[in-house]
Amino acid sequence: MKGIGVSPGISIGKVFLKKEVNIDIKKKDIDNAEIELDRLDKNIGKSIKEIESLYEHTLKEFGQKEAEIFNAHRLMLEDPEFIGRIKNNIKEEKINAEWAVKKATDEYVKILESLDNEYLKERAADVKDISIRLLKNLLGIKDVELSSLEDEYIIVSDDLTPSDTAQMRKDKVLGFITEFGGRTSHTSIMARTLELPAIVGVKDITKKVGNEDIIIMDGNEGLVILNPSEEEINKYKEKKNSYEKFKEELNNLKGEKSISKDGVKVEIAANIGTPKDIDKVLEHDGEGVGLYRSEFLYMDRDKLPTEEEQFEAYKVVAEKLDGKPLVIRTLDVGGDKDLPYLNLPEEMNPFLGYRAIRLCLDRTDIFKTQLRAILRSSAYGNVKIMFPMISNIDELRKAKDILEEVKSELRSENVKFNEDIEVGIMVEIPSTAIQSDIFAKEVDFFSIGTNDLIQYTLAVDRGNQDISYLYSQYHPAVLRLIKMTIENGHKEGIWVGMCGEAAGDEKLIPILLGMGLDEFSMSASSMLMARWIIKNISKTEMEEKVEKILTLGSPQEVEKYIDKEITSKI
Repeated sequence: MKGIGVSPGISIGKVFLKKEVNIDIKKKDIDNAEIELDRLDKNIGKSIKEIESLYEHTLKEFGQKEAEIFNAHRLMLEDPEFIGRIKNNIKEEKINAEWAVKKATDEYVKILESLDNEYLKERAADVKDISIRLLKNLLGIKDVELSSLEDEYIIVSDDLTPSDTAQMRKDKVLGFITEFGGRTSHTSIMARTLELPAIVGVKDITKKVGNEDIIIMDGNEGLVILNPSEEEINKYKEKKNSYEKFKEELNNLKGEKSISKDGVKVEIAANIGTPKDIDKVLEHDGEGVGLYRSEFLYMDRDKLPTEEEQFEAYKVVAEKLDGKPLVIRTLDVGGDKDLPYLNLPEEMNPFLGYRAIRLCLDRTDIFKTQLRAILRSSAYGNVKIMFPMISNIDELRKAKDILEEVKSELRSENVKFNEDIEVGIMVEIPSTAIQSDIFAKEVDFFSIGTNDLIQYTLAVDRGNQDISYLYSQYHPAVLRLIKMTIENGHKEGIWVGMCGEAAGDEKLIPILLGMGLDEFSMSASSMLMARWIIKNISKTEMEEKVEKILTLGSPQEVEKYIDKEITSKI
């Protein structure tokens, strides 16, 4: 069976089949709405207590970033709009609490999923997770918990919710296989965090396996072998041992520079979302942070973070990096990443809407507060500022003008900051890549955001599974824009990095080196592998491969060429 390998590694073991309990909800007419409202309130309270317990457990076992999702779940159960809708269903339609929850959930999920974007689809999954918890409590259903595992297992499921993974004993889990999900699903992210092999998108896997079946999973290839022969088991044991030795070899690269065979040095950095993430970066010997997603400071809360809260969050990372670069992206919310307390308008096409720098230039009160916090943190480390979603030169100039205003205010208050702080932009819109020669004259660096650059260039919503086959980082048009951006940056003497998923793509790293990329920013767990690849290739040789690749006509041809001429020879 084949799926999508989203976290590398090989496991051989018994199946623990996690099937969702069938919740049979029937609509019932009621006479006394107060009794149902009371039932609802009691079970909301019970659900909140369970979520608070999961938060504490997840914080202890996995860290702040993974635990934060349960703060969002708790806020959802306290949200007057969501809970109010359920209560109105009970009062106005005289229906039972279970049906009222189902109706409100279905409405919310339908709205979120109809927007066809990755982030909101994940939020729809959260709403379902919250709803299932509440319904199970209302119905008195006890679920099989992953915390009860006594032996080591490979978890097989339709999909895994945050509640599922939070409860599991990580010392008993060998890997994850799910029928649904993609590279950015919760299962995938958690697997990479735990450095466990994971495969998603394996069609009908829950129908084909049973508890205690023996399977082999290869997260590198996305391959699942059910009830393997002795010969297959021995073959994959050897493969697993080789992979484990290779991981040890990667650990030996800690402390070394990321230098190619022909002496070209690059920087291997990490993408982070919270201050807690920096420990993982240092553990994997990151050479800096190429993307600090500051929006996580604004999410899963009911009001804007204060300047002091932001300053502390940036300062602690800057200090821990001890002189290594820290690139902080200014607020990138709006459109697809909603902040309920901002009352942002609903949009038909949120990825092209009121978001990121567009919102910040309009809400200068929010923007200035963040810039003050970033500038203050620059007194404690090698901090750089990066503006997202820049589509024209006027936006950049307005953002820089506001930055100068904030600098002037801090000077008048005798507040220390780095006067020469570097300012850059994300290149994630085709218009900016095409005009990168103009932008390069007015910034200190570029960071290419491939996730959005790909979807804008190819007109493909990266969250829409029906057309996901069209979304490819190997598309020659995307690669040409990347090469153009790097060349234009270098002509003006600025460095060029990349913070999209493509920066950690093992097949693309050689091509990006050949194009002259200076900095690769990725998930912390991918950094040592990236360093190994860089150390085993020559930039000069890759330059020749780039010229050939840019003459090819399709993503499939590009990937096939890379597999044959580069990957197989490293």
